[in-house]
Amino acid sequence: DNIFYGQNFTRMLDQATSKNKGALIFGYYVRHPEQFGVLELDKNKNVISVEEKPKNPKSNFAVTGLYFFDKEVSYIAKNIKPSERGELEITDIINVYREKNALTAEILGRGFAWLDTGTCDSLLEAGGFVQTLERRQGLKVACLEEIAFSNGWISCKELREQAQKFKNTNYGRYLNSIFKIN
Repeated sequence: DNIFYGQNFTRMLDQATSKNKGALIFGYYVRHPEQFGVLELDKNKNVISVEEKPKNPKSNFAVTGLYFFDKEVSYIAKNIKPSERGELEITDIINVYREKNALTAEILGRGFAWLDTGTCDSLLEAGGFVQTLERRQGLKVACLEEIAFSNGWISCKELREQAQKFKNTNYGRYLNSIFKIN
């Protein structure tokens, strides 16, 4: 239930997947941090604490719904107990990595959008955001065929076949236009 949008995001994800040890989480500055897991960072951007939906947040940096964990996460998760809310909290797993000094945080800065779409209102806001981008640029957000073609995962022929499946629709016309964009 998260949407991430920003330049160089693919590079950030590639770097995150290249790590073999520990955990990497993404933080984002928000107006109402009490609605999220909250990161407390030192002056060097090291994680001091992570707290789930605190009444008195120690910062405005929310933990986004994107995490990278090493293979130890399964063993850690097996030992997590339900919180006072009766739920298994991802924050508890994150804190185990923090306690082992195996946690890093990447802060998504200005010009980057993270949209938590877990409520009806936030989903509607996200839809408006995507609609505005697509109308303004004439480019689709997260078009799977375009991503696959740009990365060489599908050929021109396969892209044309996909476009043919959607002929006479705006989406089909967009897929046909990808050849001009790239």
